[in-house]
Amino acid sequence: MKWNLRLAAAKRDIWKASELQRALAEHGLVISAGKMSGLWSGQPVSLKLDDLDVICVVLNCEIGELLTPEPAKVTRPGQVEPPRTAAASSVATVVPRRRDGRSLPPT
Repeated sequence: MKWNLRLAAAKRDIWKASELQRALAEHGLVISAGKMSGLWSGQPVSLKLDDLDVICVVLNCEIGELLTPEPAKVTRPGQVEPPRTAAASSVATVVPRRRDGRSLPPT
């Protein structure tokens, strides 16, 4: 799923996370600055359905405006990994290394 909160907010002339945070608080949804930052700038790790209802009310939008399905990212049976776009395949993988020669902890 693709998270489109900033786009939905921008369509309603809300350009700052703090503006949306205040509007949500007026409707009873008090969100910490850290969680608001995650909602505003990226893909939220978790989100309660009740909170999603409040966001939709504040922005006067449907859920489909906030969440867009991305079925191409789903691995199909017998497929090793999801197909990559040209832009994604040209990005180099960064492998962190310690400067002191010690190995990194397992991931």
